[in-house]
Amino acid sequence: MFVIALAPDAELRPLEPWRAEEFLAHLDRARAHIVPWVSPSFVATDLASARAVLQRYADLWARDAGGIWGIWLDGTLVGGVMLVAFDAVRGVCEAGCWLEPAGEGRGLVTAAVRRILDWAIRERGIHRVEWRTNPANARSIAVARRLGMRHDGTLRALYPGPDGRIDLAVWSVLAPEWAA
Repeated sequence: MFVIALAPDAELRPLEPWRAEEFLAHLDRARAHIVPWVSPSFVATDLASARAVLQRYADLWARDAGGIWGIWLDGTLVGGVMLVAFDAVRGVCEAGCWLEPAGEGRGLVTAAVRRILDWAIRERGIHRVEWRTNPANARSIAVARRLGMRHDGTLRALYPGPDGRIDLAVWSVLAPEWAA
């Protein structure tokens, strides 16, 4: 399949179901770091659930409704990016990411998200890309800003959380803004 260089020592590749063992090993390293920020259904705890997560994204890809790609640093999976939702007819998609500490501070997520957004907008005709995050996730908001996204608003108390309800900040970039 394809490999896209993000840096001399980092690559973006499809994250397919046959990589479930590698994905689970990565989640085991990343779990404590990402649990506060990602959906519980994403953080697999065994091989079957890791395979199910990757299969869910493979099925989305097959239906032209989403996708997932891993970020490898020096040959080790350290995170990834995804199109959580993708609707070419409406021209709207939602992008997301996750990263273990070993990959932080290198601009890998920003570079990877930039690649998938450029493809979604330029190749697929997406008009609006959304980035949804917990307002307390400063790293995620920094990525949104680096990508030229604007804060559309915050949906208050949207999800239940371990310490009460969680807000959700919605950021977006429109195709004309991306082209500029």
